Amino acid sequence: MSDELLAEHFEAHRGHLRAVAYRMLGSTAEAEDAVQEAWLRLSRAGGEGVGNLGGWLTTVVGRVCLDMLRSRRRRGEEPLSEVEQAPDAADPEKDALLADSVGVALLVVLETLEPAERLAFVLHDMFAVPFDEIAPIVDRTPAAARQLASRARRRVQGAPLSPPEPDLALQRQVVGAFLAAARRGDFDALVAVLDPDVVSRSDIRDFPVRRGAAEVARGALVSATLTGEAALALVDGRVAIVYGRNTPDYRVLLFAVTPAARIREINVHFSPAVEVLPLP
Repeated sequence: MSDELLAEHFEAHRGHLRAVAYRMLGSTAEAEDAVQEAWLRLSRAGGEGVGNLGGWLTTVVGRVCLDMLRSRRRRGEEPLSEVEQAPDAADPEKDALLADSVGVALLVVLETLEPAERLAFVLHDMFAVPFDEIAPIVDRTPAAARQLASRARRRVQGAPLSPPEPDLALQRQVVGAFLAAARRGDFDALVAVLDPDVVSRSDIRDFPVRRGAAEVARGALVSATLTGEAALALVDGRVAIVYGRNTPDYRVLLFAVTPAARIREINVHFSPAVEVLPLP
């Protein structure tokens, strides 16, 4: 197969591969890296003897993502959030709804799964990949791969997709104060609305994790000078800040607000596939 034809066939699958990789990794940058690695492996192989190119590429991306997730664990990187232990019961109707949900909150929960569990759950429940094809990726039998997906499903169902939050009026007040202070460049006002132990994270690789009110406030001031217009919106049932919609700089900031009207956590998601609603 010529290089031009091979590239054309690959591009036909790129969107699907990016979707798989993003749900596996929760990072647009790492998802692009995984897709690019799949292309490199395909170009080296030349496509000869590949009967089902889509399945072959999905398998390659799955293996690449699994390696990246395991590398994260070895480096001791922290998940985005902590969740509670899942119950043992399973609900088929809930399974179907869960498989269609790809919001930011679900990505946060997926971060708590073991790499092999996450791969089995994402490939089977979200992309209908048979366990016979998942098994060799995770070096398990099909029955064991099914158990991985089942265990992951129970954990996801038992974890709150959105942690308990104060009412929307309080969220709006606190997040609005944060945005107003960032726009004014008011460092003291930013610190005042942040919990002393606040943590700020992002789904972009190499984006620094910031801890403490002063460090997070300084980061917010830098970010405010690099982005376009921002607005409050409702994302996953929480008040969020949306920057640069329909631009390359698109990002969503999700906040965890304490009952004491302080921000305890900020998660920055770049180009997330979420529904953004106007505030009621």
